[in-house]
Order: sequence, then structure tokens, then C-alpha cells
Amino acid sequence: MPVENKQHIKHQETIDYFLKVVWQTMANRYNQLVADFGITQSIGYLLINIDEKEGTTVSQAASLLGLKSTSLSRMLSQLEKMGLIYRELNKGDKRSVKIYLTELGIEKRRLARGIVKQFNNYLNEHISEHDKKYLINTLKKLNQLTLQYKHQPE
Repeated sequence: MPVENKQHIKHQETIDYFLKVVWQTMANRYNQLVADFGITQSIGYLLINIDEKEGTTVSQAASLLGLKSTSLSRMLSQLEKMGLIYRELNKGDKRSVKIYLTELGIEKRRLARGIVKQFNNYLNEHISEHDKKYLINTLKKLNQLTLQYKHQPE
């Protein structure tokens, strides 16, 4: 029978607190780095993940960003106005829409990719391969545990 741990945990000691703080710090740094390109971290991430030749469905893009398709709509409209993407009905499935990069979108994506590579090279220079593998494996495990977690009412 599992032993219950009833001790009080401060929010600064929880795993999710550190994940949120670190991600927020990284996202803020990315936003500072890509601001000169006229985009944000989330726009750069989306551009990087749009298939350059085949396009990407709105639902795939929403899934990548952890959003509902309806929530992504405003962002896509903004990207269209900026001239970074265009949308077309999916030829294979007329019920869905695909997102494609414009020439400007391809250029902004190239710039965003460069920032991601430089930043990750910097991290790799300061984090050992062992620590990196351990972190990645731990994050994968956290993701699995989170997906498996079922709330047990007290």
C-alpha cells in the first residue's frame, strides 16, 4: 500500500513551477532575439513547423502549438496580413484547410531557425551530453506521467 505524503509543498518546490519558469524565461529570450525580425517566438515556432512543400493543416499546426484550431485562427489571420502564410482548402480533404509559407514566410522561417540553432548550440556548449540526455529522458518521463495521471479525490 502506498504511503501518502501529506507534507506541505511550496509552489517554488514543485516540478511544474520550474518547468513554467524555465519555459517562460526561454520564450522571453526567444522573443527578444526574434523581435528584430518582426516576429514572436510562437510565430517563429509555427513557421519552422509548416511543411515548406506540402503545407500543414490548421489542426496539425494547432496541435504543435497546443491550441484549439479556433484559437489559432486569429494568429493565422495576423500571419496572412503580415504576408508570411496563405491558406488553401486541403486538396485531399475539402473539409480542412492547409497553411503554406509565402516567400517572406520562408525567409522569416530561415531567420527563426538560425536563432534556434544558435541558442541550442549555446546550451549544448554549457550542458554536458550526459546532463542533456538525462534532462530529455526526464522530461519525456514527466510527459508520460502527466498523460497517465488520474486525479484521486481525497
